[in-house]
Amino acid sequence: MTDMGKLIEPVIPGLRRYANALVRDPAEADDLVQDCLERAIARWGQRRADGDTRSWLYAILHNLAVNRWRSLRRRGAMAPLQTVDQAFLSVAPAQDHGLARADVLRALDRLPDEYRAVILLVTVEGLSYAETARVLGVPLGTIMSRLSRGRARLASEMADEAPVRTQLRRVK
Repeated sequence: MTDMGKLIEPVIPGLRRYANALVRDPAEADDLVQDCLERAIARWGQRRADGDTRSWLYAILHNLAVNRWRSLRRRGAMAPLQTVDQAFLSVAPAQDHGLARADVLRALDRLPDEYRAVILLVTVEGLSYAETARVLGVPLGTIMSRLSRGRARLASEMADEAPVRTQLRRVK
């Protein structure tokens, strides 16, 4: 047995006990000891020849455990997939909202200016009918009429556009 083996082998049971006390999981403790021994062997030339090998190995083990705790804290808690609610595993697609928004904007662009202005002022900007009438300089009844006709045309435009989006094209 080499000089290194003679110095390391008697310390291994104590390293295992310390690792078990630190992580409280036998499998993880064994991994920790394995990593400690690998690091000690790889860096054997860096230890002080007059230093205590036992304390050096315990320091390596402790530092590895601290590094694992830090990385686990950064990653967050882990749980088996079977125990996690399905709602947390999926995210609703964002593109549907964007497609619907684009459809509405295209339909708004096709409306006549007087209808589009009334719809935007009342529904988007939240102005009252009276405020909209003052802004556009038209009677209140005209605002209500344009809003009603504009909403109907917008709904018609949206209904006409819906089948176009859902049709699939065959690509070879």
